[in-house]
Parts: sequence; C-alpha cells; structure tokens
Amino acid sequence: MEQSGDFIPIFTVGNKTSVATTNLIGEYECRLDEKGRVIFPSALKKQLSQEYQEKFVINRGFEGCLVIYPMDVWNEISSSVNSLNDFVEENRRFKREFNNGANILVLDSQNRFVVPKILTPHAAIEKEVILFAFGNKIELWDKATYRRNMSMSAADYSELAQKVMGKQS
Repeated sequence: MEQSGDFIPIFTVGNKTSVATTNLIGEYECRLDEKGRVIFPSALKKQLSQEYQEKFVINRGFEGCLVIYPMDVWNEISSSVNSLNDFVEENRRFKREFNNGANILVLDSQNRFVVPKILTPHAAIEKEVILFAFGNKIELWDKATYRRNMSMSAADYSELAQKVMGKQS
C-alpha cells in the first residue's frame, strides 16, 4: 500500500495507462573504453528495482541519441507498438522503425555494457558520453551533442514550459 510521500510514476502508452517500476533521474558523464563498453553508474543502478538491474534494451532515440529501457518498460512499450494493426501501412513502417536496431544489453560482472556498433553512428558517439535518466528510460548521448541539445536559454525554457505545461486544465 502506498504510504504518504511515496511517488508512483505513471506513464501512458497508446491508450493504456501503466504504473512504471522506475522513476529514474540523473545525468552521468561516462566514457567508452577501447572495446566500446560503458560502465553503468552505480547511483543509477540503485534506482532500479532488483529484478531490472542487469538486463535492458537499447535502441535508436530521437534527436540523435540512443535510448536504454529497463526490460519491464521495454516489454510494456514493445507490446503496445507490436499490437498495432499490420494491415495499415503506416503502422508497419512505424513498427519496423521502432524495432530497427533494438538490442538487448546485459551488464557484465563489472557493471559494463557494450554499445552495439550498429547504433553508434545514429548518436555520433565518440569517447565521452552522457547517460541522461528521466522517467522510465535512459538516453545515451555523445557528450558534445548532448551539450548542444541542452543549451536552451532560461527565457526559451520558460517559453517552452508555458507552451507545453501551461495549457493543461
């Protein structure tokens, strides 16, 4: 039972509202080693429930990043996407794009994961990366690309917040 002060994140996939097992937060600077591995930050791992700390799905994201989903979140989103009607061409195209490049990530004994080589060009990943965790996912960015994308002025941020959040009733 929920105690006072507890927060249970809720997200919507299609027309279905679900309770997420994750409410991730944080920005972590990391480096790719010579084998293309990244150490998964322990502070981020501690935010995940025990059963979802070792296995993830990584895929292409928007704006030039990769997205890492805890397995429970991936299963939920993937189920929603895969339930789209295959007799609609737009649905088939979206399903292919959404699943294109998806790979399972498993942390090794030193909490490292390998960034699949097929995905690195999508995010222009070099050596320095940012893991940006929010909500139910973790975005993996090339550090320079992340800094460019997150360089919004305070005035622009205020305007965007008003546009996105100010119209809710």
